[in-house]
Amino acid sequence: MDDIGLLPVSGDAAEGFYRVVEASYEKRSLAISSNIHPSGFDELMPKTIATATVDRLMHHAHLCQTSGESVRLMQAQNGKGTRPMS
Repeated sequence: MDDIGLLPVSGDAAEGFYRVVEASYEKRSLAISSNIHPSGFDELMPKTIATATVDRLMHHAHLCQTSGESVRLMQAQNGKGTRPMS
């Protein structure tokens, strides 16, 4: 799942996100990206759903924090990763 928290999260979307996490919990891997640390998910969705979701996400997690400029933006500015329209 890419860019959790990029757009506002409705109640239905928060519940859907929780259900995906719950269905995967201790059964399969999930890769999630966000500009928001998991401790801030309660700002995106109701606290009860955020707490339950983050609890399951972090139980066996490998948290990778990155910093720096956007790779996509740098590639676009350098003319890489894009093709001229024909």
